[in-house]
Amino acid sequence: MGDTNIQTMLGTYRVLDLTDDKGFYCGQLLGSLGAEVIKIERPGGDASRNIGPFFGNIPDTEKSLFWMAFNNCKKGITLNIDTADGREIFKELVRKSDVVVESFRPGYMDELGLGYAEMEKLNPRLILTSISPFGQSGP
Repeated sequence: MGDTNIQTMLGTYRVLDLTDDKGFYCGQLLGSLGAEVIKIERPGGDASRNIGPFFGNIPDTEKSLFWMAFNNCKKGITLNIDTADGREIFKELVRKSDVVVESFRPGYMDELGLGYAEMEKLNPRLILTSISPFGQSGP
């Protein structure tokens, strides 16, 4: 589904990365292995862009070395999945992707109508990885 670069281990796969700092490394690693990783950010950018240190010691969302270190090997798109239009665009991306990696609180994607049950209808081969600090249910 992704790029047809078969010279890398994951060169034929497309990954949608909806993670925050809890999951950046996952997308970076998949990208390093050749997958086409599309980092999806909310309008205004990911909050992690404000984490220093900053290139040239100048605080700027485009100069966060933390951001650069963990989001290299990725393409980027701004998309608000909280809106109906944003959800429709996301669903189109899901149809053309192989993996979704997300790190929202448990249940958030379901609340938006974008949980695994819905995504599986759009793309039965899709792999969903949910990253959270305490699992997906209960204490």
